[in-house]
Amino acid sequence: MGSRPPGLLLLLVLSSLLLIWKSVRGESSYIIDTVGLSILPEDNVQSGTKVTIRCEVSVSSSNVSHFEYLFKFMRDDVLIHTANTTKDFVDYEINPAREADSGNYKCQVLAKIKHKASNVEKLKVTGLQTPILHLNNSTPYESEEFKVTCSATEEKGGLTFNFYKKFRDGQVQQIKRQQSTNNFLETTLTLNHIGDCFLSCDYEITLITGIRRSNISNEIQVQVKELNIIPVMNILPNDIYEPDIVEVTCKVHISLPNIEIFLIKNRAVLMIATGTPLIYRYTPKATDSGELVCKAEWRNVQKENYIFLRVKEVFSKPQLTLEPMDLFEGDTFRFNCSVKVFYPEKIDPKTFKYRLYKDGIELTSAALTDTVAHSKHNGNYSCKVEGIRNSSRLSKNSQTIIVKAKVPVSDPVLSVVGGKIILGKSFQVLCHSHMGTFPIKYTLKYNGLTMNREVRRSGEPAIFDIPPVYSTSDLNTFFCHARNHPRSLHKIAFGQQLLQSTNIIEPVSKPQLIVLPSIDITEGHDIKLVCSIQTGSRPINFTWYHQGSPGALASLSTSNLTGSHSIPNANRKHVGKYYCVSSNPANEFRRSEFVTIGVKIAGWKKALIIVFCILLLLTFCIVIALKTRLLQFKRKSTVSLPVNQWNMHS
Repeated sequence: MGSRPPGLLLLLVLSSLLLIWKSVRGESSYIIDTVGLSILPEDNVQSGTKVTIRCEVSVSSSNVSHFEYLFKFMRDDVLIHTANTTKDFVDYEINPAREADSGNYKCQVLAKIKHKASNVEKLKVTGLQTPILHLNNSTPYESEEFKVTCSATEEKGGLTFNFYKKFRDGQVQQIKRQQSTNNFLETTLTLNHIGDCFLSCDYEITLITGIRRSNISNEIQVQVKELNIIPVMNILPNDIYEPDIVEVTCKVHISLPNIEIFLIKNRAVLMIATGTPLIYRYTPKATDSGELVCKAEWRNVQKENYIFLRVKEVFSKPQLTLEPMDLFEGDTFRFNCSVKVFYPEKIDPKTFKYRLYKDGIELTSAALTDTVAHSKHNGNYSCKVEGIRNSSRLSKNSQTIIVKAKVPVSDPVLSVVGGKIILGKSFQVLCHSHMGTFPIKYTLKYNGLTMNREVRRSGEPAIFDIPPVYSTSDLNTFFCHARNHPRSLHKIAFGQQLLQSTNIIEPVSKPQLIVLPSIDITEGHDIKLVCSIQTGSRPINFTWYHQGSPGALASLSTSNLTGSHSIPNANRKHVGKYYCVSSNPANEFRRSEFVTIGVKIAGWKKALIIVFCILLLLTFCIVIALKTRLLQFKRKSTVSLPVNQWNMHS
């Protein structure tokens, strides 16, 4: 055997000690071995058989005297039964079993905190009960409701019932389908045909495996009787003129308790009678002409009849006319109230009385009325004509005319969009009248050009695009016409308004850069850069630049046409090309020509350089002289040294 790692040996020792310690302390342990489900007597039975679903559990344990189990039974994953017990099995009985009990069964057992489920077993129950049909009336009238009951008392669960009608020729027709939460259904049916037929029913049950349908129930013969309650209508007199009294009669020839008769026009019930003929008297107008409907109702059976009522006019509805129709404030307008058609043999036109109304208040009793248009006269106008026939007063109202006099256009105002013009650039001109009824036609003219705009609603401005102008005097040639009334003169606005209300900006001309005192500057002196323009609207912005230097040297905003920038104590770094840029509110930038500046060295620096050069030359000469004398000295020393050595050896 190979040697085991020391760590593994230690782990085995500790595990053994832990098991011994648990046994000494008496701790409990358990495991659910199996959970089994069985179906007795078998899993495929006929309807009505007693079926037992048994769930058994097997548990292995240590130091546990007994268990209390919770058994849960499920069909198609839906909980159908629970039981708490100390036994290791539970029986769930289905007696009698029906097809609704078919499905997939399983059980689950909970022991303390552990649970386990069984296998799934399928139960199939075959055989549906044949339903039974009952009626409370086998001889109903046509369209009369009667009660039917279809029942399958031995079945379980919600069922869906179907009702059928079969004629003598064998034709079968489904007449109703309804779902029930029980094993029976009581509902109502109506039959519209006259004669006999046979009624039957069946039911459906929905299982997880699909839909099962029962056999057809017993058939019951039904005799449907005709219900002749069609009402008879009559109107007197035959020839009706307003304001005659009209009598409408509506009745049925069959006597039935609680039969109701309705008189209806345009879906409005005029009168109702119960158990007796309906007699309705009233005085209709010509506008009441139309179809009258008489409807008889007994239980839920309805029959109806129709007759057309025509009421003739003795005089036509008055017509109110307004002249002119296109009305402006200040115009004189006329109302004329007239009757176009009348029957002299029925009514005397001399009895006509005319009345004019404004907003429901009587203004005058004349057929013709003249008024000057004004906002206070705006409103809803109508007229009424009254006449007398057979001592009865008859009145008719005209249509309503809404009078709203248009407001003449006010004097237009010319303005520049944005309030600013830059000479030499295009701009927009607005022509606007503060008052006036739309549409308003605006015409702008200048320098021989004509442009038109028509404004039809508020918030729609009359804006004209104008090409560039180069002189302020050009604005004097502008003028605008505004007009909304064909019978009045147009209103005019002149270009002087533009001069008064507009900020006119002239762009700057090209600047000129001058260097003072001159372009050749002696080192140490000040440089003055003067930038100037000939024309341009104030304020003027000047900016100075030194080519090759980052950014601008200086900027200045002034109301003058000239600006300057000084550079103190000029030196060599100020040598180079300079230029200036000018601008104003026109936002056009113009640049000057380049000016080159040279900086000369100062006089005292020149003298100092000369002195330095002289001193440098003298120093050079002295160094050369000293070097020459030193060489001569070295040569003499070299000649005398060998002579002395020779004397010593001697």
